[in-house]
Amino acid sequence: MDGTAIILANGYLNSDYAKTSHGLIRGTDRYEILAVIDPQTAGMDAGIVTDNIKRDIPVFDTIAAMKATIKRQVDYGIVGVATKGGIIPEALMNDIVEAIKEGYTIINGLHQYLGDRPELVQLAQTYGTRLVDIRKPKPAAELKFWSGKIYSVDTPIVAVLGTDCSLGKRTTARFLRDSTRKAGLSSEMIFTGQTGWLQGGRYGFIFDATLNDFVSGELEHAIVTCHEEVNPDIIFVEGQAALLNPSGPCGSEFIISGNCRGVVLQHSPAREFYSGWEDLKLRIPPIEQNIKLVESLGAKVLALTLNTKDISPENARNYQKEYEKKLQIPVILPVEEGTDALNHVFKDYVKNFRNGDNL
Repeated sequence: MDGTAIILANGYLNSDYAKTSHGLIRGTDRYEILAVIDPQTAGMDAGIVTDNIKRDIPVFDTIAAMKATIKRQVDYGIVGVATKGGIIPEALMNDIVEAIKEGYTIINGLHQYLGDRPELVQLAQTYGTRLVDIRKPKPAAELKFWSGKIYSVDTPIVAVLGTDCSLGKRTTARFLRDSTRKAGLSSEMIFTGQTGWLQGGRYGFIFDATLNDFVSGELEHAIVTCHEEVNPDIIFVEGQAALLNPSGPCGSEFIISGNCRGVVLQHSPAREFYSGWEDLKLRIPPIEQNIKLVESLGAKVLALTLNTKDISPENARNYQKEYEKKLQIPVILPVEEGTDALNHVFKDYVKNFRNGDNL
């Protein structure tokens, strides 16, 4: 599906629901992103909106305005949001319809399928284009059941897990892969969500579009295939949801079924309650409790990475120092400073693993 694309993010680009947009803006090996459609931030550079880094991806208020400026063929229109429950926002529907009329193939990673809307299917047929719902579950016959082959992988596997959802685990995993590659390690990343696939991930699966019986097997299969085909020095696995969030308690499968003996834990100091559950006052447990859970499953937290949204730079640095002193592990701010500071951690981890230290 490689080609040129625009991102449809009508009204969402500057919100947490735009993590698909943000991931594609930060980088994708699958598409060339030409522009973003978002009236609220029109006129800005999409990289500035995402993380204050200019990336020469302009934001327009309409597809018509984009076409008047960018004189290139557009192959794809990508739905650039990841909403709670995977519902297609009505705010995007006009842009989706307009993109279909322009002949763009529409890529949708939400649980609600474009292909289930007869009027859109008919429109796509009329204009000779396609609707591609990438989050549709595979048939059970195509899925892998857990087999135990994971124990044949003699490569250290590190999961990036979170104390809450929507913290940037995929972004951190991608940063770690890229920075350790620059440091001389042959690193690979296992994607587990639709944005990772959209970014061109070679190994992985879409976790929440997989029948539950086969999640552990698909995770194992992705890691084993990566190991067998490229035999990297280290494998980073993108985590999902959160270790102790009752609406999505996810982490144990990565550690146990994926044999991830190392963990990078992502956390937001600004959050008191689980995102989306503030009304129930579901409080995020202390980091120490999350670390104890990881250790009880036979893994080790190698570093803490902080999501600093809604935190001033000064307070972010203060949190960084506080956690380093309290936890006695490296603590970094991946968006602000990258992940190069952890390269020595993973070089040592690989070296110790090769010497027989499985942790």
